Amino acid sequence: MIQVFPIILAAGQGTRMRSDLPKVLHPVAGKPMLQHVIDTCQNLTNDRLAVVYGHGGEQVKQVIQGERIVWVFQAKQLGTGHAVAQAIDLAPDEAIVLVAYADTPLIRAETLQNLVNSLEPAALSVLTSKPANPTGYGRIVRDEHGAVKCIVEEKDADAVQKTIQEINTGFMAAKALDFKRWLKQLTPNNAQGEYYLTDCIQLAVQEQLTVNAVLCADPMEAEGINDRVQLARLERIAQQQQVKALMLGGVTVADPARLDIRGQVKAGKDCFIDLNVLLLGAVELGDRVIIEPNCVIQDAIIGSGAHIKANSCIEGAVVGQDCEIGPFARLRPGTLLAEQAKIGNFVETKKAKIGKGSKVSHLSYIGDTEMGEAVNIGAGTITCNYDGVNKFKTKIGDRVFVGSCSQLVAPVTIEDDATIGAGSTITKTAPAGQLTLARAKQMSVKGWQRPVKEQK
Repeated sequence: MIQVFPIILAAGQGTRMRSDLPKVLHPVAGKPMLQHVIDTCQNLTNDRLAVVYGHGGEQVKQVIQGERIVWVFQAKQLGTGHAVAQAIDLAPDEAIVLVAYADTPLIRAETLQNLVNSLEPAALSVLTSKPANPTGYGRIVRDEHGAVKCIVEEKDADAVQKTIQEINTGFMAAKALDFKRWLKQLTPNNAQGEYYLTDCIQLAVQEQLTVNAVLCADPMEAEGINDRVQLARLERIAQQQQVKALMLGGVTVADPARLDIRGQVKAGKDCFIDLNVLLLGAVELGDRVIIEPNCVIQDAIIGSGAHIKANSCIEGAVVGQDCEIGPFARLRPGTLLAEQAKIGNFVETKKAKIGKGSKVSHLSYIGDTEMGEAVNIGAGTITCNYDGVNKFKTKIGDRVFVGSCSQLVAPVTIEDDATIGAGSTITKTAPAGQLTLARAKQMSVKGWQRPVKEQK
């Protein structure tokens, strides 16, 4: 098996982003653009890869981590050829070096594999594209037989060369031994005063070696990001790709332009996702899940047949089969709902295990709680789980009925089949099968005068 050694160039300053955040850490579809390229390149090799970094390097290394990444520092940014030269000695001579770019998050592994495969019998392969407007890119110059002769950068191109539509994307592949030889011959004799990696093509031609140009069918796939306008454009394309994959897998999306996916989503058949839904992190949807408008779901598992009503937020939770959530519900991390549970409007849960068929329908907070099956929690009920320093657990058995506007002061246990009268503050165990009340005595004060504002 041919060994592929990717070298990812990530040292650029990214001044056009006008940001304190290094350019390669700006997210696309919820993931830093550099991470996209690393993940793609790792599909081509089981070995290490090199990332050449410079500006904001320590911040980049803190965010992007991996055992198979070798970090190579480029102290001065003297061009792409200089950047590759910093890492080339890490590659075994017989390995194929793949040069990739950290600001091209949409590049596909299949495209890069085609580039690597095209090296037989060529000595060097370059990925090209034909965008509608080639301005600003290096042009692919061919001889009278159509063979690649060289790449001319925009600032060095003459009027005729600027009319060429085929441009260099920057991605290249060649054997490490060849790159090592060519890189030593590069000179900064150009308008930029830099060492161009593209000059390796001309050196290969001078050695009478074959240079292959592999056309990338979709120019957007290899487009780099230099400013926030390009960042937004590629974000939209990334979203379109992910939503399309969901729909082809059996999900109905009301409006593909109004669903954003910033992570990885797995979905079963016959799900329906309405307008303005945001899916973050790792989200798993079972079959027949319905998500109404304006919901945010992050790092959650939603069981088959669940119905998430409008304006609900779910984070770090597991929702069982046939559950009903919302509208305007918030499920915080650690929430675990058994099948057929119901969380209604303006209800918040956190670290709450709620049993089969139990209902928390209105205006309640349930935190640090273990709740059994077939429980009914009345409107306005809260579990008082925090004393300002420590948090305590509330345990609620099966078939419990809690009346509206009750406070369950943890640590406390409500036993099976207990009933809590409305407006109670429960601080001790409520016995099984009994009605427990904890109310102040009602009284009326005769002759009481309501305060009246003085007339000004």
